[in-house]
Amino acid sequence: MSSSLISRDLASVWHPFTQHSLWPVDDPIVIDRASGVYLYDTDGRRYLDGVSSLWVTVHGHGEPEINEAIRAQLARLDHSTFLGLTHEPGIRTAEELLRVAPDGLAKVFFAGDGSSAAEAAIKIAYQAAVQRGEDRPLYLHIAEGYHGDTLGAVSLGGVELFHATYRPLLINTRMVSSPGVLAEGQTRSGRAFEVLAELRAVLEAEPGRVCAIVVEPLVQAAGGMLTHDPSFLVGVRALCDEFGASMLVDEVATGIGATGRWFAVEHAGVVPDLMVVGKRITGGTLPLSAVLATQEIYDCFLGEGTRTFFHGHTYTANPLSCAAALANLSLMHERGTVARAAAVGEALGAGLSAIERYDGVREIRRVGTMTGIEVNPVGERTGFEVCRAAREQGVIIRPLGDVVVLMPPLGISDTELAELVGVVDASIRKVVQ
Repeated sequence: MSSSLISRDLASVWHPFTQHSLWPVDDPIVIDRASGVYLYDTDGRRYLDGVSSLWVTVHGHGEPEINEAIRAQLARLDHSTFLGLTHEPGIRTAEELLRVAPDGLAKVFFAGDGSSAAEAAIKIAYQAAVQRGEDRPLYLHIAEGYHGDTLGAVSLGGVELFHATYRPLLINTRMVSSPGVLAEGQTRSGRAFEVLAELRAVLEAEPGRVCAIVVEPLVQAAGGMLTHDPSFLVGVRALCDEFGASMLVDEVATGIGATGRWFAVEHAGVVPDLMVVGKRITGGTLPLSAVLATQEIYDCFLGEGTRTFFHGHTYTANPLSCAAALANLSLMHERGTVARAAAVGEALGAGLSAIERYDGVREIRRVGTMTGIEVNPVGERTGFEVCRAAREQGVIIRPLGDVVVLMPPLGISDTELAELVGVVDASIRKVVQ
């Protein structure tokens, strides 16, 4: 069965972030079903979902309470436009997001995925400045950053492998170094101070022209799980206040519990002007994302005619997605999932401590459950070969170059976590030791 499906896939499908000249010989698998933290292929083989299906699964697959909430909503209202109309699931989801968000964020603008929410936030920051009577056409962003694949989001990205091809098409920005890329012997706080000085220099060179500083708080996930000191976020907030720019944080990867807090900015005690959220809102069931804004930003859009934010999508605040989000957030409160995620992160760090001493491992970077293991290359596609070895032992993880990424479901059990760590350990030893 799987070989037939793979043949049909190769004949008709174009996969994201996939080099199709290599994929057919990489032994593709066809996922058939899922339960808890496990995926099952069409041959009946079980795999632990070590990246929570691209960082979205919270409690596990097939969570009965979320599924029932979706079914109940489907029986009542499948979809209604949110343009000029509203519905209770959308209202309640906005209320629940603001309930767990940092104090000071007051309004929720819904989108469909991380990229579309980032795109909305970029436009909001610029239009708010225009409607304050300010000429601020520039964005400041960080090398090795990733905010999605739409052209606005790519403009603020800094991963050359993903973004270099499109540079001629992109909006005008200014990029500074990554606070997560350290010189030998450099501390994270020292690096944060250095990059903050770079940001200040750009702001001084472009007085009154930067509408937003865009950052991924604490972890640049797609950049290779690069981590930085919380003092960097404190400094960004201070620079935004001093120079009149908006602080725009992208919490698509880091938000909804991944770092052991509801949102990564909590580690630094700062409140952004705009916050993008996406992954994990619905527990990994349906697409939903949002931009959370302060009242001050929202007020810039009140008035006649062109002050309207002319932006939106057909499936904005889809009721089924909102029902899933409400069930997921309720379960997270009920089960103490954020505290559990913090504990999972500590256990993960302890379990990987032996691996960090291997000669073939350059560094392990982790905040909460977000973990990157950088291995020394021993040929082409070393990170991929580690992930292939893990898959052979029944664990799905993904490479970012030679960084092996782990981000298990937040509700993973101790036994399942031990299985994940054990397989990763064995796979790294097989490939690079």
